[in-house]
Amino acid sequence: MGAVTGPRRVLGIDLGERRIGVALGDVETHSAVPLITLSRARTTDEDARVLLRLAAEQRAGELVVGLPINADGSEGPQAIRSREWATAVARATGLPLRFRDERLSSVRAEERIGGVARGKSGGPPSAAQRNAYRARIDREAAALILQDEFDAMATTTGVGPTSQGPVPRRAAE
Repeated sequence: MGAVTGPRRVLGIDLGERRIGVALGDVETHSAVPLITLSRARTTDEDARVLLRLAAEQRAGELVVGLPINADGSEGPQAIRSREWATAVARATGLPLRFRDERLSSVRAEERIGGVARGKSGGPPSAAQRNAYRARIDREAAALILQDEFDAMATTTGVGPTSQGPVPRRAAE
């Protein structure tokens, strides 16, 4: 197989107001798996430090951050905040950054893993069960965002996990 240029591992990010879903992807195999859900820190710099440490532990050299685009394709306030956060994190970590449209990623994640489990004795789920479920959704959404990026790369470049040749890197948007 030909040499792959750029990072071989990538962190996928599903940014929320309280949590950050993180996935790990492999450029050679074009596969992404849920990794961890982090609590948002008080500052973007603190988030960046945690993500830089995680990237080092996982030997990841790039970030793909989900951008919550509106249904009509425009960027609303949440997309602007996500873009600002991701740009600041990329600057602070020195990691290359790409954005990926994340429309419906959480809905797709819920469809993939199913609904939240019932509570004890068949009642409603506890607060802890709901929080654990939301964290799992965030990780799964991050994996879907990253997988969408890999699929788009393979479609636009013709280089898939079994193809030979380098995977070109795109500049940050």
